[in-house]
Amino acid sequence: MHRLRGKTALLASVATLLVLGSAHAQERQAYFGETHVHTSWSFDAYIFGNTLTGPADALAYAKGQPIKHPLGYDIKIETPLDWMGVTDHSEYVGTVRLANEPGSAIAKLPIAQKLIVRKPEDVQRIYLWLGSTITENKPIKELISPEVAGTVWKENVAIADKANEPGKFTAFCSYEWTSTPNNRNMHRNIFFRDCAKVPELPYSSIDSDKPSDLWAWMDQQREAGNELLAISHNANLSDGHMFPTDIDEKGRPIDAAWAASRDRNERLTEVKQIKGASETHPTLSPNDEFANFEILTYLLGDPAGRFPHVAGSYVRQALKDGLSMAEARGYNPYKMGFVGGSDSHNTGVPYRQTNFFGGHGKADGDVKQRMSGFVFAGLDVRLENPAGLTGVWAEENTRESLFDAMQRKETFATSGPHIKLRFFGGPDWANVANEADWVKTAYAGGVPMGSDLPPLPGGRAPSFIVWAVKDPTSGNLDRIQIVKGWTKHGQSFEKVFDVAWAGNRTPDPFSGQVPPIGSTVNLVNATYTNTIGAVELKGVWTDPEFDPSLDAFYYVRALEIPTPRWTTIQAAELGIAPPDNVAATIQERAWSSPIWYAPTREIREAAAKGITVADLKQQGATALDDAALKDLIVGKTTWVKNTPTGEVFSISWTTSGQRLINNVGGSLPLPSEVGDVMHGGLLGSGTAYEIKDGAIVTTLDNTPYEVTVYKHGDKYVAARSNEFGFANYEVVAMPQVLDPLDQQKSPF
Repeated sequence: MHRLRGKTALLASVATLLVLGSAHAQERQAYFGETHVHTSWSFDAYIFGNTLTGPADALAYAKGQPIKHPLGYDIKIETPLDWMGVTDHSEYVGTVRLANEPGSAIAKLPIAQKLIVRKPEDVQRIYLWLGSTITENKPIKELISPEVAGTVWKENVAIADKANEPGKFTAFCSYEWTSTPNNRNMHRNIFFRDCAKVPELPYSSIDSDKPSDLWAWMDQQREAGNELLAISHNANLSDGHMFPTDIDEKGRPIDAAWAASRDRNERLTEVKQIKGASETHPTLSPNDEFANFEILTYLLGDPAGRFPHVAGSYVRQALKDGLSMAEARGYNPYKMGFVGGSDSHNTGVPYRQTNFFGGHGKADGDVKQRMSGFVFAGLDVRLENPAGLTGVWAEENTRESLFDAMQRKETFATSGPHIKLRFFGGPDWANVANEADWVKTAYAGGVPMGSDLPPLPGGRAPSFIVWAVKDPTSGNLDRIQIVKGWTKHGQSFEKVFDVAWAGNRTPDPFSGQVPPIGSTVNLVNATYTNTIGAVELKGVWTDPEFDPSLDAFYYVRALEIPTPRWTTIQAAELGIAPPDNVAATIQERAWSSPIWYAPTREIREAAAKGITVADLKQQGATALDDAALKDLIVGKTTWVKNTPTGEVFSISWTTSGQRLINNVGGSLPLPSEVGDVMHGGLLGSGTAYEIKDGAIVTTLDNTPYEVTVYKHGDKYVAARSNEFGFANYEVVAMPQVLDPLDQQKSPF
């Protein structure tokens, strides 16, 4: 069963103000496909032992044909796909495979002798050698020449053309640009609209490992008539560099031109793949009970043991930061649609918990080795998970129609199952969801996922229609949620709302959260039953906390009931206990692309203004120097008010260089990037600080930031360096000296 909630209003009064959909739009269908897969043509996949299959095999696999796993056994997809883009690495694409293929053009070159695998130790030697030539920017000229790389690319295009069946199956021309500076993932997958309009050579990280250079090349391609788009992936492994807010990859201040270039070229981002989910992280979303989903964090090395930054590595925070940048600076580089992918290096892709066969060739392809806790490239492979999928709402299954849907961001991601998901924003639609042709009405009077929602008359709150249908071969549905993010004076916030759910559960009267659905999983046998949950859920939701003056985004997350994770299933097959380093069950899910709301200029100008650092300086405020800061806080407790939220809290600043938040009062949520306001840990925890160069220097999720304090008349006002120029904190009571006994008791 399902729930419908919303307020009654007349649709016709605002329909003319919203985007009108065409008859074609109303007939769009969901087509499921793959945006990210590697074959033996990727030099790392070949080194991993994938020497048997290439792009043609990947496309055959997507259509439902069995192919060989690198270890030699047959693998077959459970549910065939509608489309696929094979994305082999553009760096030295096909060269290792061809060097080991007698009679090929590369095999005849002298350099080929260094690429031939004769004994096991050659594998690591070749991998490290080729990788180092990329990271050190010393490419092997023979392998990147048009005679070699150009020939491989032309063959790739020909294979895609041969596999393409308009109306039945779409094969894209695509590849991966694999930038990995200092072991930070900055990869992008590049998709072309038309295989007849592609460059002679793909642009690779050998040409440049800077995203802005890739975007400039993409602009040139577009001017030449080659339509294309980029998809960022594995932001969770970018060490905070995928979504910067101040300085770009060249060390230059991010500006409107940089934001426009990114928005123009990088339309989509991957939220789920074999190496983890990139939606959000528990430390970024401490109030989201489902945030801890397939979180994969491991030491990156270079230098050894470097712990990756969380801030700048997850999509939800990037969406929030984009809103703050729009408010403070007038541009938003992070209006991205969502996709899911695999990053499998096996040519074939495991999408289901019941059919997981690894993703890195021979390294994780054997079940006994996989379940033994085998570590590959610094990763316990039990932390891997089945691939994500991309759903696209398009008029027909053709390159042109699917690409155009990706370009307008009418896409959704799933964790693997074929869950169908719809999401529309518009006026009050309480009665629309019950109409037989509700999709037609929604397109005609509102906007779909991936769109901008115009303000409604009188600043009225928007309503949203959500709809999900389960994969017939997977678990029933638990619930549909709407994730909202918004910004105020440089601070960003988030909240998750349960909108539709299965069963007769009653939301908590205080939190609004729907209780867990329960579980039918038998951990010993690794089985479950679909005796709970729903086949279909639909609902209408009107934002109860809407403020027409604040920038916001909304996206949908639909969850299945708990089912056994692949590690539990394979443990049962081997007759061993499930591993304790991963969850025994999983709630598969789907995510829609967001819908964005922005105030009109008139509404924005009429709203209450926050105070900025520029305002303080213009009014004669002076920044405290090191001596004044030490006198103000060290060994004392300061009571501070967060002016945008009204929260009042106290911080104890110990003489040993630690600070601890003591208590919080108020009714509004804290900035979700911390869970506490002027320090870097979670609420109630302590974090180191130092006073340096006129600022309090500390960290947030392993990322440094600064707090500058200004004396403004008889007041002290503080600004955080990560709040986009706003000065949001006011000392509301003069600091009190810490009780020496309290300092002795402090664990910090």
